[in-house]
Amino acid sequence: MTQTAMVRFESVSFRYHGGAEPVLRDVTLDIAEGELCLVVGQTGSGKSTLLGAINGLVPHFTGGTLEGRVVVAGRDTRTHPPRELADVVGVVGQDPRAGFVTDIVEDELAYAMESLGTPPDVMRTRVEETLDLLGLAEFRSRPISTLSGGQQQRVAIGSVLTSHPHVLVLDEPTSALDPAAAEEVLAAIHRLVHDLGMTVVLAEHRLERVVQYADRVVYLPGAGRPVVAGDPAEVMAQTDVAPPVVQLARVAGWEPVPLSVRDARSAAAPLRLRLEGTPPQLRPGDSGSRDASTERPLVSVRDLVVTYRGSSSRQAPPPIRGRSTTPESGTAAGRPALLDVRLDLAPGEVLALMGRNGSGKSSLLKALVGLVRPARGTIRVATVDPTTAKPATIVAAAGLVPQEPADLLYAETVEQECKQADRDFRADPGTCADIFARLVPTPTTELASRHPRDLSEGERLCLALAVILTAAPPLVLLDEPTRGLDYISKQRLVEIVRDLRARRHGVILATHDVELVAEVATRAAVLADGEVVADGPVEHVLAASPTFAPQVAKVLRPLPYLTVSQVAAALGGTP
Repeated sequence: MTQTAMVRFESVSFRYHGGAEPVLRDVTLDIAEGELCLVVGQTGSGKSTLLGAINGLVPHFTGGTLEGRVVVAGRDTRTHPPRELADVVGVVGQDPRAGFVTDIVEDELAYAMESLGTPPDVMRTRVEETLDLLGLAEFRSRPISTLSGGQQQRVAIGSVLTSHPHVLVLDEPTSALDPAAAEEVLAAIHRLVHDLGMTVVLAEHRLERVVQYADRVVYLPGAGRPVVAGDPAEVMAQTDVAPPVVQLARVAGWEPVPLSVRDARSAAAPLRLRLEGTPPQLRPGDSGSRDASTERPLVSVRDLVVTYRGSSSRQAPPPIRGRSTTPESGTAAGRPALLDVRLDLAPGEVLALMGRNGSGKSSLLKALVGLVRPARGTIRVATVDPTTAKPATIVAAAGLVPQEPADLLYAETVEQECKQADRDFRADPGTCADIFARLVPTPTTELASRHPRDLSEGERLCLALAVILTAAPPLVLLDEPTRGLDYISKQRLVEIVRDLRARRHGVILATHDVELVAEVATRAAVLADGEVVADGPVEHVLAASPTFAPQVAKVLRPLPYLTVSQVAAALGGTP
């Protein structure tokens, strides 16, 4: 039985104004009604552009030249601008908070219907249905700012579902979520597809979370090469971006390629027997490391208590380049974000802060650079007290890349940003540009004249990270550093962190990316409700946790392997 094409790309090519090459080239693709279509590719390969073409933002809002045509539910996007597609296409962007227009959950769910002129009695019914469908009924009267990341993402999805679109477009829906929250969102998406027959088009870099749910995978190889679309296992077997379970299958020679931990465990019994009795090799940088307990700490935190007034914890951007910021004062009354935290970090250590959204990870990073003033406790970074030091002094000791990298960027072009960073931090000319080139997959000559706001989410993060690393501070703090990064860019980040460690810098990263932690961290600390509930070697903390264990550990349990590279080394090959 032939399925109806809900979204059709007919020989579509698209070039942004000033672009040397098309971002999309001759894309011909049908997405069936009731299908979950996963779009994959490297950072900058055109995933967001392809998603934007579905609701007409490309080219009606972005500008540029579109050839061919995109037809959605029978409507040609060339002749139907986004406002005329709003009833058939719902879009949730990379940052759902940026799309909220009201403060209360129930009001947000009703807003889109109000814009479309939906009758009040219909609006009331649809709001109730959506609250139940997405498990949001208990939060209906809550301020959106008080919700967790997963709850906010479900509200964002609900706000477009109430208008009953035929197609739901999601850009990086789980990239900023902890594992449990990501599962909540994916369960909701799965129900929309299988219970309601909705067509979902989803772009995501955290493929280990989503690929097993996909009906079809669309791979954008970039550089003007043809798009590949088809069965998820067949497409993933040939992509240059793949989750650890697929990389493990390649190393082990499994066919067909499994996409889930369950299927991989079924195939892995011979591999576990082969590896039994062979301990995993030390990860790069682990051999010859010093005993951190014998060294003078680079970071010392004692009895730290941080509270916020009210329900919001929004802060000023981090202090960089000597600019002053106004820290939010801690107070004995208010919502506790950190409670009696004690922590040391030695030079050359890489500490991963883990825990659910709202557990206090970002608050701890901000306290280390003076963005929040503790209600109680002491902090030392090298010889600096960030609670009293001037911004220029703090920057020399610690650099923070926040969750919103645009907070660090203010030049008109990428090239100007890099040159200014070199001047600000008195680095050799070209230092920042070289670091940026190591991180980002797109040739930097194509990005040099672009405004930072016109970069993809991943490219913008790479630029902010390059700015901070140009200063080479003794302590580097990274808040969700892999948000928006593909596996190739993430591997470049791993190499840079390992280099920082080799040069005796301390690194603290707050992340939900357990695969990154398995690759690069030496310690992991788990926070819950502002308290440190676990702190120890990464092998022990990850392996003992069903939530934070990486895919390789789940597949090969009870063997003590964490990464594909460890398995490849044990088998005498390369990942």
